Amino acid sequence: MKSLKRRDFLRATALASAGAVVSKSFAKFPIEKLESSEIKPIVIASANGLKAVEKAMEMIKSGSDALDAVIAGVNINEDDPEDMTVGYGGLPNEEGVVELDAAVMHGPSYRAGAVASLRNIKNPSKVARLVMERTDHVLIVGEGALKFAKAHGFKEENLLTDKAREAWLKWKENLSKEDDWLPPHNIEDDDIGEIIKSYYRHYGTIHCSALDLSGNLSVVTTTSGLQFKIPGRVGDSPIIGAGLYVDNEVGAAGSTGRGEANLLNCSSVMIVEWMRQGKSPEEACLLACKRVNERCREKRLKDEKGRFKHNVKFYAINKKGEYGCASMWSGGSYGKIQFALHDGKEARILEGVSLFKA
Repeated sequence: MKSLKRRDFLRATALASAGAVVSKSFAKFPIEKLESSEIKPIVIASANGLKAVEKAMEMIKSGSDALDAVIAGVNINEDDPEDMTVGYGGLPNEEGVVELDAAVMHGPSYRAGAVASLRNIKNPSKVARLVMERTDHVLIVGEGALKFAKAHGFKEENLLTDKAREAWLKWKENLSKEDDWLPPHNIEDDDIGEIIKSYYRHYGTIHCSALDLSGNLSVVTTTSGLQFKIPGRVGDSPIIGAGLYVDNEVGAAGSTGRGEANLLNCSSVMIVEWMRQGKSPEEACLLACKRVNERCREKRLKDEKGRFKHNVKFYAINKKGEYGCASMWSGGSYGKIQFALHDGKEARILEGVSLFKA
């Protein structure tokens, strides 16, 4: 047998050490194996997903795979021009162009697919699934994602509705009274064009996770992202492990809210790993909020008490059909922490918990 060269030996040693760390950090804890009679089908979604969980559960009860069900559920929102958080009618970037992100992850096969900065295609969740099933990739972005969608028969269309365009114009005309864009005014008006200082920037997304009758889990997240973002900005929604994650032996998780925070903290995969260690879905979601808050170092992102001042929300289910939702904030301008759920009996809006109250 040939002797190892020094650099090959060092490389092998480093890989072995890295493997040991990963094995220790993500070691498999005992997972209770459920009989088919014990499976409790469940669908959870962000608060704008009441129709989505109804559709998904209807399909699950008919024997559909969880991934088929959750994608069909969120397609309702993607097709709805009144939902300005996703798909057709989603709020545009700073140039008035709608850019969409989406990802799917299939528990039984441990495969995933995603698209980001996709223009002119209103169902990015469907395209994300095709990335998973028809390519050797996980994530395709921008022009490449559009070409891929068109190659599979998706038709281009203008996604900017009049309602979304008017919201974009209002934002653009009120950025500053010193630039050339002005809101409607008369000759007596003086201090115009700066109301944007108190204008709330919207983070729009729908997440949906499900456990089907076979005991399999799947997830989807789809979004038009942060309104009036820099063109090409991508949040957490299409990033596996940040905006969504599933382990078919443990559970599933997803998020809405400030995507940058979840990108930095890999929030969804952490929630699943905490559930693996025995935390309930709600406890795991709260731990994700604590992680975001404790790891934030930028003063501009904190309030006067040093707390993370933006909102993030998490949604999780486990293999037993237990569920939970938690957010960074509730109360005041943040409102109630709500989520949509179907437990096999009925679809309803429930309230989650929060780390902080305004």
